[in-house]
Amino acid sequence: MRVRSFADRIGGFLSLTVSEQNALAGLEGRARSLRRGAVLVRENDRTADLFVLSSGMMMSYVLLHDGSRQILRFLFPGDLAGAGALAYATSPESVVALADSVVCLFDRAQVAAVMARHPRLALAMTAIDQAERAAMTDRLAGLGRTSAQARIAAVLLDIRDRMRRSGEEVASGFTLPLTQEEIGDASGLTAVHVNRMLRQLEEMGLIARTGGRVILSDEVRLARTANYVDRLSRIDLSWLVPIPA
Repeated sequence: MRVRSFADRIGGFLSLTVSEQNALAGLEGRARSLRRGAVLVRENDRTADLFVLSSGMMMSYVLLHDGSRQILRFLFPGDLAGAGALAYATSPESVVALADSVVCLFDRAQVAAVMARHPRLALAMTAIDQAERAAMTDRLAGLGRTSAQARIAAVLLDIRDRMRRSGEEVASGFTLPLTQEEIGDASGLTAVHVNRMLRQLEEMGLIARTGGRVILSDEVRLARTANYVDRLSRIDLSWLVPIPA
């Protein structure tokens, strides 16, 4: 099972000192295993915990007034979730396992202590959170202003890039770890509509599907169709120079 720590995640954007690596490792003491479909936290539950996904895959979502589900974000190893606990006493979203997963939980007081001792980590975490917010803004704009084809293309590219960033060996093809219903809940479409759009993308020569795998046959055209930008790949933390001990 692929395992990735929070230090791995931050270290992908910033060269960490030994002290910073140790501080991040100290946040990952309480591990919890979840089976696929298990809910880690429900929307409006009281919580003071954040968590890092060590292995597996999860998603965060909210339930709308009509009972439908809007998926906000897919989580891969190394990702931090539950950051709403820094601002609220109750969770603004639900988090559920999409595969057998292991998470490491820590409370917000621990985060405060690490940020106080390591200001570079505080700034890095804030910058990465802002990049995630930019990616979320792109998706929200897409839900309101782009075609169904573009939304599906954006989900495929986002999943591929997040899998690659989490350490998966991903080239042009990857095993899509989502059902068509889950893709629909992320893109504002029905499962039937998702199936139709996937077929259209195949007919256009942008993707191919075989044995549960999706092959991005023409990434340039697919990204253009989706108006997709990999926001996390553009993070620049070069201005965060190491702080002398």
